[in-house]
Amino acid sequence: MEIQMSTLTDPYLYQALLSMMNEPLVVQTSEGSVRGKLVSILPDHIVIDVSGTPFYIRVQQIVWFFPGS
Repeated sequence: MEIQMSTLTDPYLYQALLSMMNEPLVVQTSEGSVRGKLVSILPDHIVIDVSGTPFYIRVQQIVWFFPGS
């Protein structure tokens, strides 16, 4: 049995998120919203810092996002 890995990364979403690195961000996921500072962007997930607690969000779960305040 051969295991195949694939990533469903959206390059446009990735580029848009890169422009907001280290900025406040509001992210709506399929489970609810998260508001904090965008501290890491990887092809399959992002990390939002919320009052010192990292939240790991899979890119596939992002519905929308916008700059926070």
